[in-house]
Amino acid sequence: MRRSVRGISAALLCLTVAGAWRPLGDPLKLAAESRVWFDGTSTVRSWSCKATQIDAVIDADAGAVANVLKGQKAVKTVTLTFPTAKLDCANGTMNGHMMKALNGTANPNITFALSGYDLSAATLVKGTLNGALTINGVTKPISMPAEFSAAAAGALHVVGKYSLTMTEWQVVPPKLMMGAMKVGPVIVVNFDLLLNN
Repeated sequence: MRRSVRGISAALLCLTVAGAWRPLGDPLKLAAESRVWFDGTSTVRSWSCKATQIDAVIDADAGAVANVLKGQKAVKTVTLTFPTAKLDCANGTMNGHMMKALNGTANPNITFALSGYDLSAATLVKGTLNGALTINGVTKPISMPAEFSAAAAGALHVVGKYSLTMTEWQVVPPKLMMGAMKVGPVIVVNFDLLLNN
């Protein structure tokens, strides 16, 4: 019985010590209203696809929203994941061509991992997000301009856009109707994110 009590006491002591050494962070959550979408062109018409699912893991210091709005770096890491099967162009045929172009079966996710950022304090805080973007299994460094502002209920509003050339990620722009319709190689990634403590 004494051994059992000692074992339980030792286990509780270990858990207490481990808890005391955990980093003091304040993970941010991506609000459901957050949006990411992609605009492109073709020889026939322009098009747009949206990410209907965004998985986010964000680690930040306590009070991150207020500090970022002061132009202070308070976010440690950000990883955003977009399942390719959850990208929607509001057209089933186009969704199929997009999945094929992105090799969605072999590479089921598009990811962005933040590696660093710069901020400039002003009425509207502006900055540059640096990180690694993975599309079609190819990872390349990118730098995206962004704007940060206060939103309702103490949320952080982050907006921006970034132009990329699909072929740099080894994505072949789709051709439809026997080549009569060709998708342009440049797309614009738009993001409108709300982050809550």
